[in-house]
Amino acid sequence: MNIIEYGPSAGYESYRKKLAQFYTNQNVRVDYTDIMITTGGSEALLFALGSIMDPGDEVIIPEPFYANYHAFSEESSATVVPVNSSFESGFTLPSIEAFEKLITPKTKAILICNPSNPTGNLYSETEIQQLGELVKKHDLFLIADEVYREFIYDEKDIHYSVMNLIGLEQNVIMIDSVSKRYSMCGARIGCMVTKNKQVIAAAMKFAQARLCPPTIEQIACEAAINTPQSYFDEVIVEYKERRNTLISELNKIEGVKVTLPKAAFYCIAELPVDNTETFAQWLLESYNLNGETVMVAPAAGFYSTPGMGLKQVRIAYVLNKEDLTKAVSILKDAIATYNAR
Repeated sequence: MNIIEYGPSAGYESYRKKLAQFYTNQNVRVDYTDIMITTGGSEALLFALGSIMDPGDEVIIPEPFYANYHAFSEESSATVVPVNSSFESGFTLPSIEAFEKLITPKTKAILICNPSNPTGNLYSETEIQQLGELVKKHDLFLIADEVYREFIYDEKDIHYSVMNLIGLEQNVIMIDSVSKRYSMCGARIGCMVTKNKQVIAAAMKFAQARLCPPTIEQIACEAAINTPQSYFDEVIVEYKERRNTLISELNKIEGVKVTLPKAAFYCIAELPVDNTETFAQWLLESYNLNGETVMVAPAAGFYSTPGMGLKQVRIAYVLNKEDLTKAVSILKDAIATYNAR
């Protein structure tokens, strides 16, 4: 029988070289030796945090943030220090002053998701440059989860990678994945990218402990790099229409507040209910409209600060436009029914 043998701990060199060229084509100039292939973006984050954090170190993260960031930080014995980005501002980057107030001798890194899960916001080049100056001033690491880089909907908006920050080559770590780019979540192929060879060397210890990233999936991902631009163009058109449909329908519900997401495929909506955790449970256990209901993700789970996001939900517009319209119609009736109890 044929053998599927262990691959290199850092990933296949052929895939890393093609990935380096892929980034170069996006004006992100890296060498294949700056890339470590991982078992999904999650493992890349674990490797990054585990390589730079000592027990008791702190990582500053703008909230709301992807809930697993908390778990990954705790696995690395690090403490999450949240800095709040407000619903009212459209979840723009918190002020640099707000970040700086939180920096202590234990602060080791700032972690951002750009574009953002769960808010759908996109940080501008100016905002990234300002973060870079702060990181340089305090000699911190800047970790950027950039897995949604392709999902940007307006021509005026451009993704600016932390890898393009001049003079911070030793301070930045980029996290990426094929999960969203090619809808290959189950392939579990991601990568950690940094020009800091000490970080790469430290991460290699974790990589060798888990032997290697998935082998067959790397071959599939190497082939996926040849996906024509026309595919992404079609995807962006479809997701932009879904975004516009969702936001338009939500704005028709009295009392609902929502900001227009610039990227990714999520939005945060504020609902006129007392608590979205209770509301979400009620939707699943006690409510239906003609035998149907909807499921929402209470946004409190994306905050680290207790009491934040209690009236907010994250909505993913991954359904087709017709289903999104129907779902919001059900949500409208559900809100009215819930508040009339």
